[in-house]
Amino acid sequence: MKKLKNYYMHLRHQSMERKWIFPLAIGSIFSLFLLFLTTLTSLDGSPLLQFHQYFTPSATTAAAAASIFVESKLRPIPISSLPPPPRLAYLISGSAGDGAMLRRTLQALYHPYNQYVVHLDAESTAEERLDLYDYVKTHLVFGKFKNVRMITKANLVTYRGPTMVANTLHAAAILLKECGDWDWFINLSAADYPLVTQDDMLHTFSYLPRDLNFIDHTSDIGWKEFQRAKPVIIDPGLYMTKKSDVFWITQRRSVPSAFKLFTGSAWMALSRPFIDYCIWGWDNLPRTVLMYYANFISSPEGYFHTVICNAQEFRNTTVNSDLHFISWDNPPKQHPHYLTVDDMQRMVDSNAPFARKFHHDEPVLDKIDTELLFRGRDMLIPGGWCIGNGENGTDPCLVVGNLTVLRPTADALDVRKEDDEDECDRLKDSESFFVRFSPNSFQLNIIQLEGIREESHKE
Repeated sequence: MKKLKNYYMHLRHQSMERKWIFPLAIGSIFSLFLLFLTTLTSLDGSPLLQFHQYFTPSATTAAAAASIFVESKLRPIPISSLPPPPRLAYLISGSAGDGAMLRRTLQALYHPYNQYVVHLDAESTAEERLDLYDYVKTHLVFGKFKNVRMITKANLVTYRGPTMVANTLHAAAILLKECGDWDWFINLSAADYPLVTQDDMLHTFSYLPRDLNFIDHTSDIGWKEFQRAKPVIIDPGLYMTKKSDVFWITQRRSVPSAFKLFTGSAWMALSRPFIDYCIWGWDNLPRTVLMYYANFISSPEGYFHTVICNAQEFRNTTVNSDLHFISWDNPPKQHPHYLTVDDMQRMVDSNAPFARKFHHDEPVLDKIDTELLFRGRDMLIPGGWCIGNGENGTDPCLVVGNLTVLRPTADALDVRKEDDEDECDRLKDSESFFVRFSPNSFQLNIIQLEGIREESHKE
């Protein structure tokens, strides 16, 4: 009896297993039939059965549904379309009494992705240099990333003489030797201040060719030929331990014929390949020009300009801009105006990432910190890498997140390619760039020039 019961249960289980086979076979045949119908087309080429129109919402319906949600108004850029951020290498230099302003400028420029060299020249006191050194060495974030260096053996700098060029090359050499990969070298003084965040800067430069050089320049030296090119000066800073002004000798010299003189702003953003060239000078042009400018008044306004515009390898990489808002007399005098709160709107409207000159503790600097940089007093400039909550007045950047996360202040940049008639400002394929930085509107537009192909710099 027990065997019979087991046999019956076995037969019953087999019959139950067979019941689902028949519906499965029918369903499969029906599915294959529908699939076959979808492959049929009418005479005009359209499918006979358009199932998708019943299951896909119309554009109107989708738009109406999407408008319900706030997220629909956000248009995130696909991760794959975002270029990697560059690394910027800054030199921030100052003289006696500039220590506190150097510290403030460093805070307003800081990003862990960048590299920094700070320099207080030998005219400053040992106490002032030590105070800045201690700040750099003991800051928690600087210590974590080790990307801020101070030139401890201070150079004696005469700001109208070649010692300023020598100091710039000194900082560039340190950055090349010790600071790993970076893409642009930017020289600033304690009288400069940023008008945009570093997230804005990195976001903007992400879209630019890494070989561009931002350098205001012209070959029309005008009155400078008589007052600067022909006189011969001596800079005591080259051989003395105490600072004194340059002096002139009675002999005058001719304008060079081995290379063409260019002049412009002493403030620039230079590509790493060009800085490499200036340091190594494999065709000797950088050294030759440097020796010439050793006896040239205001050589920082001519050395790099003359080198880049006479170098076949780099003359087509220039953008004729120093990335600064500067208020000059007309015609310009030796020094620009000092900026105040009255200049705030003009600074913003200029769309420049930097401005100069500022007095120490000028009230407009507080206004820039609050309205453009969103930086608290004595705090680092915030960015996507800062993830602290800022409770109890603490610096949110003391808590560090992902360094490659950029949070531009708005929707960032305007880059245009334009034809430029300047003899040293034609890029390869005769395309030059106009870059508009704006702390309030930041949008990327790249306009290609088509059909323009002309040879530049024919020898």
